[in-house]
Amino acid sequence: MKISEIYNLKKSQYELDFVDINPDIDIPLFLDPYYISKCDFPFAINAYESIRSYFEFLLALLKGKKIEQARELFSYLGESNDICMGMSRDKPSGHGMGPKDTDAIFKKLLKSQAIRSGIMEDIEDFRIFVPNVDRDKVSDMTANIIKIHLINYTREQCELHNIPLIQNVPSGMYWNLKTKKWENQYVDRLVIDNKPILLVPKRIVSFTDKYTTNEYKQHFVLNYLQNEHLRMGSSLVKKYKSGEKYVTKKSILEDEPIIDKEYLARFTEAHPEVFQDFKKKTVNKIDKIEGSVLEEVDAVEICNYLISKLESIPSGTQNASNYHNLIIGILELLFYPNLSSPKKEKEIHEGRKRIDIMFNNSSETGFFFTTPNHNIALPCPFVFVECKNYTGEVSNPEIDQLSGRFSNRRGRIGILACRNFEKDFIKRCADTYEDERGLVIPIGDDDLKNALRNYPQQGVEAIEQIIQKKYEQITFEK
Repeated sequence: MKISEIYNLKKSQYELDFVDINPDIDIPLFLDPYYISKCDFPFAINAYESIRSYFEFLLALLKGKKIEQARELFSYLGESNDICMGMSRDKPSGHGMGPKDTDAIFKKLLKSQAIRSGIMEDIEDFRIFVPNVDRDKVSDMTANIIKIHLINYTREQCELHNIPLIQNVPSGMYWNLKTKKWENQYVDRLVIDNKPILLVPKRIVSFTDKYTTNEYKQHFVLNYLQNEHLRMGSSLVKKYKSGEKYVTKKSILEDEPIIDKEYLARFTEAHPEVFQDFKKKTVNKIDKIEGSVLEEVDAVEICNYLISKLESIPSGTQNASNYHNLIIGILELLFYPNLSSPKKEKEIHEGRKRIDIMFNNSSETGFFFTTPNHNIALPCPFVFVECKNYTGEVSNPEIDQLSGRFSNRRGRIGILACRNFEKDFIKRCADTYEDERGLVIPIGDDDLKNALRNYPQQGVEAIEQIIQKKYEQITFEK
């Protein structure tokens, strides 16, 4: 059973920010540090800072010939990762690499030309240059290094969905970038069948099928060697009937010694620009995981279900919680991957004020990416959402409540979700914007239903178009 089924969340993967794992079966997804490094939102930034800190410290120890310290530092990568991802080996796991794996890899690491030459700058490069290291192992390493970030994220998601936590559970060893040490503490954790579980944001997982040894060898190293043989006019050069010269990759592979990871390390030492080109181009090929990939139910069915559910919830305070929870799911579906990591009832000002929902802005395109870049008065590291299941109309107090949460540090853009709005409500939002108190965008039932109807064909663009139109109305309202 998946997490959503175990805790009767009544939500599809589309409506959840985390990967809805089955704790008994490893799902074939991975944590790719290279992909994480290119994700520009708070969780990913903080996680990669820990990854970078660990690897730089490890390299410093190796370069300083402090081998035993480095060995101990590396050994903790074999701790249990609890994410239930990867390719199951003996049985469904999430059990990390294990001490034997880490010891064997460390020995390979010491002998690696990539380490001796200094070409390996990032932990993701283990896959490219170190024998017996694959995406599974790098994912396991990554999970352990960023464990404290995943623990905190899991706690936030459990609070969001009312999933019970167990108090005073060992965190397991995690990397503390401030102390430069592996540490353990007792924390509140999700535990299922006596097994601690970590939830992972779907925004940072990937199939990790592009940043691979084979991709580097086939499409960059061999391409370079083809051009070199053509340039030098070697014996491998052949001619088409047209007279055009060519060199096959097959002939290079037959002529060269075995192109293994050590060969790639020596090649990269001699031609670092080829490896940099590989890294630069590969990141553009790594796709975000779509909800449709993780969910067996198609988007049309989910969207129709959410529309009917929205229509079935009566307005009024009695159903405020149901409306609130539904809005979280709808916005998660509509705005993914541009908004992520929702938190419910986030406290600010030492608890004196609460925000119904707060999303991380993880946009790389679209409204929440372009707007703060074009308007310095609208910073947007986070997006605030207030939900009002009112029978009557919302007015200035609700706008003031939301805009009162704004700041330059937290952001100045928010969404006010309500069942319906009076005709001149845009003018009220325009007044707030004109007074430089931030941008409040009203979203009603009709807006959400229109976005859900168009989502299967348009994706995130369905809601972004609505948001953009309201922004223009607010901006130009007289």
